[in-house]
Amino acid sequence: MTSKKSFRTVEISNPIPLLPGLKFITIKSKALRMRVDLTVFLPVTKFSPRKLPLVILLHGVYGSHWAWSFKGNAHAPLQRLVDRQEIPPMALAMPSDGLWGDGSGYIPHRTQNFESWIVDEVPRVVEETLGVSTLHRKNFITGLSMGGFGAMRLGALYSDRFAAFSGHSSITDFRQMKEFVEEPMGRYQCSAKKSSLYRLILENQKRIGPFRFDCGVDDPLIRYNRELHLQLDQNGIAHGYQEFLGTHEWKYWEIHLEDSLRFFAQHLHLI
Repeated sequence: MTSKKSFRTVEISNPIPLLPGLKFITIKSKALRMRVDLTVFLPVTKFSPRKLPLVILLHGVYGSHWAWSFKGNAHAPLQRLVDRQEIPPMALAMPSDGLWGDGSGYIPHRTQNFESWIVDEVPRVVEETLGVSTLHRKNFITGLSMGGFGAMRLGALYSDRFAAFSGHSSITDFRQMKEFVEEPMGRYQCSAKKSSLYRLILENQKRIGPFRFDCGVDDPLIRYNRELHLQLDQNGIAHGYQEFLGTHEWKYWEIHLEDSLRFFAQHLHLI
């Protein structure tokens, strides 16, 4: 546990009736220079562990920190798997992307570092506000759509922070954001060289952890996910890829988050 506080202001919700273990937190982020929200879920167990693996869930465009729980019901499959003793207890951190435009992309902007918010500050928030030790060890990260891009990009770039990563229905090249947002792509300042997941994974392949991704067969992003899978295969880069029935919707993500949770549980020895 650290004694020095990283955030000047902190607000934490009271326990939510009928949803024990789920809390909302607002902090003032140094990386974003503003207040920002996240939802955290600690599974209910017989014993209250103070050291938990941390899974960061990133939402897609138009969403916010509450989307994974109140649209994707993310805490339910985790609690169910823990209750069945199919996976060990894990903490879920579901941060806002920073609420820039239709979606920040979880990348550094000129005056706000949405990347640092996720990588550096989110684990620290969980540690300092809830007393759950997650720092100084590797975590896991996944997300959907824009959040899938963010999770896979950060997983590839920060192998020292993430033991494994995954993506659901992911944007695979940042330039695909133009299909979802109204902001001009030039405002993101994301160069073509840095926008491709394939290039990032290829450049960092010697040090990245295990990763997987999936997509629904009727998802408008399926062609991009198939292309990424083929590119990785052609270059001999180990990865998991699956296609399932479904499209770009919460019904799909609610079902297949469980695949990522099981995947992360299989790689706990790496943290």
